[in-house]
Amino acid sequence: MKTIIKRSLLFFLLGFILSCNKDDDSQPVQIVIEETQPKPAPEPQPEPELTTDVYAVGFESDGIKNIAKFWKNGVATSLTNGANNAYANSVFLVDKDVYIGGYENNGTTNIATIWKNGVKSPQSDGSRVAFLSSIFVSKDTVYAAGKEVYPIINGELYVATLWINGKSVILSQSKNHSWATSVFVTGNDVYVAGYEEDPITKIFVAKIWKNGVPTSLGDNKNGSTANQIFVSGSNLYVIGSQSKNGKSVAYIWENGVPTQLSNGSTNGTANAVYATDKDVYAVGSITDSEQNRVATLWKNNFPLEPLSLTGKDATATSVFALEDNIYVGGSEDKIATIWKNGIATKLTSGVFNAQVNSVIVTKE
Repeated sequence: MKTIIKRSLLFFLLGFILSCNKDDDSQPVQIVIEETQPKPAPEPQPEPELTTDVYAVGFESDGIKNIAKFWKNGVATSLTNGANNAYANSVFLVDKDVYIGGYENNGTTNIATIWKNGVKSPQSDGSRVAFLSSIFVSKDTVYAAGKEVYPIINGELYVATLWINGKSVILSQSKNHSWATSVFVTGNDVYVAGYEEDPITKIFVAKIWKNGVPTSLGDNKNGSTANQIFVSGSNLYVIGSQSKNGKSVAYIWENGVPTQLSNGSTNGTANAVYATDKDVYAVGSITDSEQNRVATLWKNNFPLEPLSLTGKDATATSVFALEDNIYVGGSEDKIATIWKNGIATKLTSGVFNAQVNSVIVTKE
């Protein structure tokens, strides 16, 4: 009996196993493992090319009147319409804004004028003659230096003037002629260069005003003028000229100490200065044996090769350094000219008189 039960159980299990194998039609499951490929590294993007822009201001005659001019990369824009004489003497950049200082005659008198992006803003009220020589913008304040002419009993008096956001400040309270030629602002200090007539000798003496306080650079025996001021770090540079043995001699004052730039054998003057971390550049002119002015560049008080050609009257009025490039503005043979590393670029045709008075360069 036990044997029958065991056999029956064995057949039952065998049938069950066969039944399961018969009904199971499933295929083996394949497990696919996908390999994640690393994303390719982004290709390095080229550095954006920086654009160098050269800004210059000055004037060009139309044969009758002088027109205030602005050049950007050699392309000219007239600031005035030629109805009356006008001059652009100084240019300053703040971000995308272009400030130009100069003056324009209104048919009766000269008006000290600032053009911001081409829009004219008179600084003087027209009640007296005014000249604007230099402009500087610091934060939201616009400074301009020049002179106003006041009528007096025996004639007229030139008075060194600083305009601050259009409001005039008299720098010289004396009864002697004075002229402010240049302004430079650093921190809270406002520096102005110029010259003032000595009350005794009646000779012009180069001066600077720091926050309105005057300091003489020359003496009252030899005439001197200060044409531009520049501050770099703790160093204060003033450029100009001084009379010596009957000749005008180009000079630079560094922190008040004078250094002669031209040799004094002929007349010379220095008009502008620019300092980098390691070098000091000055420009002006030296008269040759034929009485032509030769546009001259000095580096660290030593003259480099003349900028202008022999036999052509020329002068250098402005200098700017950017990286290893030196830009000089001025005129040669009555043609408005910019020299880059000594190579001249003419901005005008030469049909009429023209000159660059100020140049500034950006790279962005």
